[in-house]
Amino acid sequence: MGIPYDDLVLINQSENPEEPTVITINCPDKTGLGCDLCRIILFFGLSIVKGDVSTDGKWCYLIFWVLGKPTTRWCLLKKRLLGACPSVSSASGIYYFRQELEHPKPLDVFLLKFCCYDRRGLLHDVTGVLCELELTIKRVKVSTTPDGKVMDLFFVTDTRELLHTKKRQEDTYDHLKAVLGDDMISCEIELAGSDVNICSQGSSFLPPAISDEMFSLELSGEQQNGSSSTSNGVSITMDNSLSPSHTLIQILCKDHKGLLYDIMRTLKDYNMQISYGRFSAKHGRNCEVDLFVMQADGKKVVDPNKQNALCARLQMELSLPLRVALLNRGPDTELLVANPVELSGKGRPLVFYDITLSLKMLNTGIFSAEIGRTLIGDREWEVYKVLVDGDSLSLSRNRIKEGVRNMLMGWE
Repeated sequence: MGIPYDDLVLINQSENPEEPTVITINCPDKTGLGCDLCRIILFFGLSIVKGDVSTDGKWCYLIFWVLGKPTTRWCLLKKRLLGACPSVSSASGIYYFRQELEHPKPLDVFLLKFCCYDRRGLLHDVTGVLCELELTIKRVKVSTTPDGKVMDLFFVTDTRELLHTKKRQEDTYDHLKAVLGDDMISCEIELAGSDVNICSQGSSFLPPAISDEMFSLELSGEQQNGSSSTSNGVSITMDNSLSPSHTLIQILCKDHKGLLYDIMRTLKDYNMQISYGRFSAKHGRNCEVDLFVMQADGKKVVDPNKQNALCARLQMELSLPLRVALLNRGPDTELLVANPVELSGKGRPLVFYDITLSLKMLNTGIFSAEIGRTLIGDREWEVYKVLVDGDSLSLSRNRIKEGVRNMLMGWE
């Protein structure tokens, strides 16, 4: 099966900013492709208001209706979506699917180390520059000195795989300098040593009591009956009677930022294959999702234990895709945000960006910040620890917690 390269991903930009842009993807299929594509769309700050997916197991056709921003870089988005599509080979401009599996090597980790004078909103401005440059933050440690200076240590990977070059490093420096101006004192970029632990920092990264409170799997108001369950406004039904070879998963829930990504990553982690799916966001932030799925062996999900496990996980991910907590640290206040990591090792995009943006909008200073990963049970979580500047804490703690959560969920 052949298809011109330019037709693998098509973006029909809307002339009216209030109307959605249509993204059409026509490419070879693979398990988890929908998750990878939705993650990229989320990284670019787009909201999916409608989606349609169909596949025969070898080739798939996906349409996403998305709402963008005036600053959306559509050409770069298309390039990143093309990069997520399974490998194809070309002959005279026609591209064909290659059956062999690819195992891309892990990206090199670089240490971005810079010192500057502190000011309100500084960390968000720096995070915004790194996102614009497609530098993914894997870990960060930020601290403020008594003389009003900030030492930032960012462990990052480069989506463009060019940070080892002098030109890319100079470009990064110039972008930071343009935003920080004379506040920037020094900036260094170097390849991080092989002993840098990016994946997990162990359970000691969080106190046990906090771990139990933040990551409890208890859901209030849960009602489960066979292959259907309802909890916290999320209704999930599994039906094997409508298709001879597929299980229908129906989801009704409140919309939030990255909703379709949360559904897709959960199904990817469970190794479920989506043959047909439809997603739509209705008025009043309500969403309806219909997915015809099958297991990796090509069979329906008929085992009651598997059905219950998948329903429970979907409910948890849609009810609590991120955990937010505020703790007392003596006279100080610490903000904790956590999100689950995909089995592939990828974390949720733009979380640190949204945290720093919400605190900047709340006019709340940041004294220190740290990102790490920790294992809770059998799952890995990405945890963001932010020590809020006590001198600027004029808002109630509930308002800060609510403001951060609303920003993360797209309810601001």
